[in-house]
Amino acid sequence: MNELLEKIQEIRIVPVIALDNVNSAAPLAEALCEGGIPCAEVTFRTDAAEEAIHIMASQYPQMLVGAGTVLTTEQACRAVGAGAKFIVSPGLDLDVVKYCLEKNIPFFPGCATPTEIIKAKKAGISVIKFFPAELYGGIRALKTFAEVFPDIKIMPTGGINLDNMAEYLKCSNVCACGGSFIVNKELLNKHDFNAIKELAKEAKKCTVC
Repeated sequence: MNELLEKIQEIRIVPVIALDNVNSAAPLAEALCEGGIPCAEVTFRTDAAEEAIHIMASQYPQMLVGAGTVLTTEQACRAVGAGAKFIVSPGLDLDVVKYCLEKNIPFFPGCATPTEIIKAKKAGISVIKFFPAELYGGIRALKTFAEVFPDIKIMPTGGINLDNMAEYLKCSNVCACGGSFIVNKELLNKHDFNAIKELAKEAKKCTVC
């Protein structure tokens, strides 16, 4: 967990990706790596997710490939079997927490309130996904969480883009930002992987602002 978290904190951006076509997995992984963001959270909202994770993880071992929108232990098991190195959920499910801890798989559950963060801490979680970030107070909320939960690292996701990401990354408790703004549906549908690579490069610049 510590090693993976260090890598995520170094990359600082976790692109959230919904893939409908597995044929896009390899060129997308290449574009992200060449753009300086060798990381991907492939959401389990599509039928292509499992195979896409396998393709990315096996063909691009330098990437940190994880599974997102994981709602059940069954999905978590399938994602890990496909090669996912971490699991992300929009909410806090204690069954998934238990499964991931037993399998030693980093799990970032979605939390938006102090009560949820306390429950996550008690369950053994040290990194959470703050989702949806902008809707639940954004940077102001993160600064408050830093005072109350100084030992919790946070990956805010939801409403984050090139315009506000640098400010989020300045928060002391933020390990990385998640977002779908780099790999958006329009570019994927057009198979414009060069544009995705350029967006990744632009986003990467924000991490050193």
